[in-house]
Amino acid sequence: FRAHAVEDLNLRTHPGSWSVLECIEHLNFYGYFYLPEMEKQIAASPYPAVEIFKSGLLGNYFAESMLPKEKLNKMKTLKNQDPIGKVLNREVLDVFVDQQLHLLNIIERAKQVDLCRTKPGISITKYLRLRLRDTMRVVIYHNQ
Repeated sequence: FRAHAVEDLNLRTHPGSWSVLECIEHLNFYGYFYLPEMEKQIAASPYPAVEIFKSGLLGNYFAESMLPKEKLNKMKTLKNQDPIGKVLNREVLDVFVDQQLHLLNIIERAKQVDLCRTKPGISITKYLRLRLRDTMRVVIYHNQ
């Protein structure tokens, strides 16, 4: 890892945009919430795996909205998930890689539970829960 690479990864293409490290740190914020939440719900789920999965209307909407579009789809982020102003270094990348490995483990463990009836909470409100598979799609598409 080159000494000046962190500087390069902290560069912004224009004022108000995010640097590479700010983008990755934003993804890490979501990992900090969703990975333990999915893990907790999988561990507590009394529902065994079933073959058929149907996406929920809201879950499908959230997941589809996270997919990259041909024309960049800008979205507002919550203030506590905005990385601007943080001092960022290589650790941001290390956390991201660790989270991706953790996510792969969660996906493997999720094969043991019903993906419709196991419902993690979401980061924007405690009053809404999505089906586990939809939650996974939201996280994966957001990372994409």
